[in-house]
Parts: sequence; C-alpha cells; structure tokens
Amino acid sequence: MRRLLDTVHDTSDLKAVAAEDLPVLASEVRELIIETVSELGGHLGSSLGAVEIAIALHYVLDTPRDKIIWDVGHQAYAHKILTGRKDAFRTLRQFGGISGFPKPTESPYDAFVAGSTSISAALGMAAARDLDGKDYKVVAVIGDGSLTAGLAFEGLNQAGHLKKNLVVVLNDNEMSISQNVGALSQFLSRKLTGRFATSLKKDIERFIRSIPRIGSRLIEIARRAEDSIITLLTPGMLFEGLGFHYIGPIDGHDLPALITSLKDLSTVEGPVLLHVLTKKGKGYLPAEADPAAFHGVGPFVRETGKPRKPSKPSYTNVFSSALLEIAGNDPRVVAITAAMPEGTGLSRFAQVYPERFFDVGIAEQHALTFAAGLAKEGFVPVTAIYSTFLQRAYDEVFHDVCLQNLPVVIAMDRAGIVGQDGPTHHGLFDISYLRHLPNMAVAAPKDESELRHLLYSAVQYGRPTALRYPRGACLGVNDTGPMRLIPLGEAEVLREGKDLAIIAIGTMVHPAMEAAERLEKAGIRAGVINARFAKPLDAGCILKAAASANAVITVEENALQGGFGSAILELFEEKGVSIPVKRIGVPDEYIEHGSQEELRARLGLTVEGIEAAAISFVQKGKMKLAF
Repeated sequence: MRRLLDTVHDTSDLKAVAAEDLPVLASEVRELIIETVSELGGHLGSSLGAVEIAIALHYVLDTPRDKIIWDVGHQAYAHKILTGRKDAFRTLRQFGGISGFPKPTESPYDAFVAGSTSISAALGMAAARDLDGKDYKVVAVIGDGSLTAGLAFEGLNQAGHLKKNLVVVLNDNEMSISQNVGALSQFLSRKLTGRFATSLKKDIERFIRSIPRIGSRLIEIARRAEDSIITLLTPGMLFEGLGFHYIGPIDGHDLPALITSLKDLSTVEGPVLLHVLTKKGKGYLPAEADPAAFHGVGPFVRETGKPRKPSKPSYTNVFSSALLEIAGNDPRVVAITAAMPEGTGLSRFAQVYPERFFDVGIAEQHALTFAAGLAKEGFVPVTAIYSTFLQRAYDEVFHDVCLQNLPVVIAMDRAGIVGQDGPTHHGLFDISYLRHLPNMAVAAPKDESELRHLLYSAVQYGRPTALRYPRGACLGVNDTGPMRLIPLGEAEVLREGKDLAIIAIGTMVHPAMEAAERLEKAGIRAGVINARFAKPLDAGCILKAAASANAVITVEENALQGGFGSAILELFEEKGVSIPVKRIGVPDEYIEHGSQEELRARLGLTVEGIEAAAISFVQKGKMKLAF
C-alpha cells in the first residue's frame, strides 16, 4: 500500500495534503525517522518530538521564501524529510550523505546553522528583510533547553525592543539533552493544565452564556480576563515583559491547533512567542521512557531499543571513573557540566557527590566563570565540556580563569574528529585557541591509562589546565593501579631514531608508533616522542630528539594553524634550531561529517597516512639516512 509520504516530495506537495490527513503523514514521517536512526544512529528523541511542528510550519508558511531557523538542528529531521530530502534521508550523517543538522549549502530550506543562537540570527534576518523592503516571515524554533543560554535572552531582549515582525516557537519538552535545570526551567513548568481546570472553564462559560441579554458580552470580558490570568500564571508573564505577544501553551502534537495558531499569529504586529508542549521521543516507547538515552544514539535494535553492538569502555567512561576516585580522596574537587551530565560522564558523580555537582544548563560561559569563583575560594572545579562547545566560553577562560591564574581543570571531551555530527561538533581547534593564553596548560593523553594520570595531575597543578581526549572507545590499555603525578610539561620518549623524529600528541601517538615500526622495515629509523603537552612543551626532550635526527614530523588531531606543530616550530625558531619539519594535522577547512575512521583516513591521520607522509618527506628532502 502506498504511503501518503510517498506523494510528498517537497513543501508544495505537503500543502496539497488534506488537513485531516496530516496526522497520518506525521505518523509516516516518524516511522521513517525511527527506521533510519535505528540503522545509522543519530538524534532521535528531539526529532520525534518536533514532527508536528515541522509539518505545521511548512503547511502554513511559504518556505523557503519564509525562513525557519531550527535551534538546535538535531530536532529538524522531519523538516529535512519534508523539504526534498526524503529519498536521501537514508544517507543521514554518512560520509557524502546529508548532514544531521540544517546546512544552508545542502538546501535553500536550511536558513541558518544555529546552536542556542536562533533568536539573534532570526532577528538579524528580520531586520535585513525590513531594510530591503521585503515581506517574508522569519521563524525561530528553539527548545526550552536552548532557552537557558544567555545569547537567547540577549536576542529576546533586542527583539522586544525593535518590535520587528518575528515568530519564536518555543518547543517545550521539559528537557534539553538531559533534564532541564534552573529557575527558568521551573518557571516554564507552570502551565494551566489538568482536567479540573478544563472542566471548571467549561462550567463557567456555560453559566455565563445562560445569562439573558448580556451573556455574550460577558463571555468576551471573561476571555480577556482569562488571557490576563494565563499571562500571570504561565511563562507568558516573562515573555510579555520582554515585549513579545505570548500565545500558549498549546499541545505541540495537535496539528489543527498548531496550524490555527500559526495562521492567527500571522496577523499580529511585532514579535510573537508561540509556546508549544511536546514529548521528546514521541511515537517510540523506548525513547519516550528514556529520552536522555535516546537524545543521540548509535544504531539500535528497533524492537528493543538496545544497541546493535555492545559498547566498549569509552574515554568518557574512564574520565568518569577516574574523577570519582580522585574526588573520593580530595574534598576540594567539584564537578561542573553545561546540561550534559550523561554525555560528559558526570551523571555518576552527581549520584555519589550531589552536593559537589553543578549542572548550569546550556551556559558554557557561566560554567567557566562559576568555576573560577569556586576556584578562588579554594576548590578545584573540574568543568567537563565538549571541545567544540568550549569555544563559546573563550572570553571567560581568558578573563576569569587564566588572567587570575585559577586552578580550574577543563576536561574537553570529544576533542578531535567526532564523526557523523560533522563540522559543528568536531573538536579541532582547542589546542590553537588555548595554548597562547598565559598561565594555561594544555595536555592530551595517548590512551586511557594516561588519561587517568593526567587528570589526577591536573588537579594537583594548581593552575588552569585543559585536558583534551577523544570521543569513542578506548584502546584497551587497562590500568587500575594507583594514579601517579606526571610532572607539568614532561614528554615521554617511546622510541629512539636517528633518521626521523616523530613528535605526536594525544590520539596520534599510537598510530605514530606503529608507523615508525613500518618505517623501520623501509630502512628509515624513526624515533617517537609522546609530547603529552601542547603547552608547556618539554623543550629539553624535543630539542635533544631534533639534534639527533635529520628531520622532524609533528602529528596532531587539531587544526594546523596555531596548533601543536606550530608550537614546535616556534620552539625551534626561539632556540635557533634549523631542521626540516613536516606538520601533519587538520588543514584550514571545516571537516564534513562521516565516520571517525573515514575522516582520519582522508586527513592522513592514520598509521598509513603517517607512514606515507614520512616516506615522501624523506625522499623529497633526499636526506642522508644514518645507517
């Protein structure tokens, strides 16, 4: 039997669907999302919750002329399916396939790449529209979790001041990635719902209508009074105070209500906030039961929701266990996350030490300054944030942590290539944007064993320290012994070599070792140094290796511009060392989505890539090998 979805190739086809058939379409869209994500992995819960929102918006609006900004983009799978990418949806997040997030170069329907930034971007577009004398509509769809970000309120504040025609759809599922936290979340939960309230409203309306001659007039007065009460007792008070017309809350899975509301607000002048209530994971029982677990998932068995492959211990797991061990022996240690206790491995810490755990919401800037305040008063805060999200807090790292030389430990999960989430999530710039800050130390372990020791050491250093480690499974280097202090800036010589010195950091150390073993068979004796630190460098160790070799290769899973290799070049310039240097790393471009293995191979960040680069480097330089 042919599905209704088979007839919908773009938004013009969607508009031809009868309104009463839209719930059937929503069900079929959900089925495609569940089927695809179960095979490929992806962001399931949030996209299932936003299906009706996507249908209603494209049904009412004239997209792509009208602009929709999805914030954050992992709720936009239905949007992609309805805007000409249904057949390509099975390539979701695969190398060469469609992105898991809105991507303007992929489709004109994708207006902007947003991460808690949609309201500011939408307001900018609305201002540009008015300056150009145009009349298209601009809509920002933002989750209640993203609304905890400071930039969201900066955008709301300016939008209320400018009074531009702008619609903000607040997708309220009472969650961000994990359960929402904070006063704002509690405020958003104040909703006029329940059978008693509904029944009371109907009884009062029935009584008023029964009053002769003036019943209809009193109904209008009562409705205005009801609007005032709703505004007072719901988040409407907050948004009305910011200059927005507030509508809601309404059921975000009720398509007739959504469509009617969107049509009605099109006549309202000025900024409007439509508050819709949705269920994360809607339509798939395992995701509804555990929405945090199904926020971002790998392939899973559709019938059970269980992972297709048993998961191996990850670097995040090792960090979690190590931090618990450290905190058990050091009451100064506290843990901070920005709305990601599960993703960063801090949920276990929260259970064991609830009074020493702080979830600040999607507010990385606040997280770092909050950590600085704790550090100033004698604690050692370990702030676990994905590398790419730490970029938002650069100013706070500079002013509030490094300038005052405070002992804040920044645990940068997902450093390097992260895989299918693509350029918005790759952690490829942290060495570059941190190592030039005075007082900051930047370290990266070669494996999970060294991660334990470096985390323990970072807590002892008494200065700002950033520790980067990758996404994914560990290498199997088991170490359950006592943690030991690694002196600040100390490198490790893993292999001696007279022809070539390979200086590697982090995830590239083990591939460098294997490449050196292969090079030996090719007649090239390569030494390998595990730098451990991008800052401070172990100048003595590195200079000694350079002095005994004919050339140097640096290897890092970070941008080459300003990265670890650049630090080695700076050291050589400072010390007057003249030696051929080849840097292997990430070029000056944004890296697309794909598996970690595919992307590392493309970038030459593999055993084979390092080996080939070394042989080419030696041959090009016609070096005299030291036999």
